[in-house]
Amino acid sequence: EVQLQASGGGLVQAGGSLGLSCAASGFTVDDYAIGWFRQAPGSEREGVSCISSHDGSTNYADSVKGRFTMSSGNAKKTVYLQMNSLKPEDTAVYYCTLSLYSWSCRAPDYWGQGTLVTVSS
Repeated sequence: EVQLQASGGGLVQAGGSLGLSCAASGFTVDDYAIGWFRQAPGSEREGVSCISSHDGSTNYADSVKGRFTMSSGNAKKTVYLQMNSLKPEDTAVYYCTLSLYSWSCRAPDYWGQGTLVTVSS
């Protein structure tokens, strides 16, 4: 079955950095997208970033552009989210997602368990 293993969450002070990883497995299609969503308590879920298997292109929410960088490992299905210049507003549970037969992360087919990122002021 599809597995999305996210890790790397933790506590960091504002201005600091944190790296998240997501290992996706259990699927064989060539066209897919792996993304990150986040949800803070009392807030709506929002898309953070996305990487496409088509050409490796990435996109980011305006709120994180210039601060977050998404990349893939050698296995491609392992992705990373480097978060720099973290702000308290970045505090949320971060979810790794998988979209199959798509190069977009807008409508994920699978969700990981989430990893908590807490940014203190």
